Amino acid sequence: MWLLDVNMPKPLIAALGELGIQARTAIDQGWKNLTNGRLVEAAVAQGFSSLLTRDQLFGESANRALRNFPQFSVVLITLPQMKAAGFMENFKVAWRIAPITPVPGKMIHWPA
Repeated sequence: MWLLDVNMPKPLIAALGELGIQARTAIDQGWKNLTNGRLVEAAVAQGFSSLLTRDQLFGESANRALRNFPQFSVVLITLPQMKAAGFMENFKVAWRIAPITPVPGKMIHWPA
């Protein structure tokens, strides 16, 4: 199951579901105020395999967290910031070109 960081649009849950990927938001989990490293710890403890975020500053804390949780992956979404409807359209186009493929123990940038 994938976790969406607080900066990801909620409609992404339905879009991922249509692709066969279960997802939840950090907000729905009650993790809105967790720092990046603590968020990874909580996600791993609850059985999540990947975190999707748009937080460019997540890199440093993600690298520390991934050393402790090599089974987990972080996906930095690099699509432009925009309202949810536009973001979702861009997400679907990018997915058709190259779907997200999380890599355990790594932080990847998507789309590449």
